[in-house]
Amino acid sequence: MKARVYVSMKKTVLDPQGQTIQHALVGLGHKSIAEVRQGKFFEIELQGNAGRDECAKEIEQIARDVLANPVMEDYRVEMID
Repeated sequence: MKARVYVSMKKTVLDPQGQTIQHALVGLGHKSIAEVRQGKFFEIELQGNAGRDECAKEIEQIARDVLANPVMEDYRVEMID
């Protein structure tokens, strides 16, 4: 089983890297780009015979406690069979 964790800055947090990318894209002629928010993506492969619910609970804890900073970032977990 695999899990994907997507981590991105909260909408209320300034994203200077995203702004830099957005300005670069506009400078390259992509005038329709209004905003870019950058983030992180983790693909985690799980081993063992644990059930889907148990794996999802563990990945949720890892995402919350290790992969994302809950003060500044949101995260989303996607389980893949």
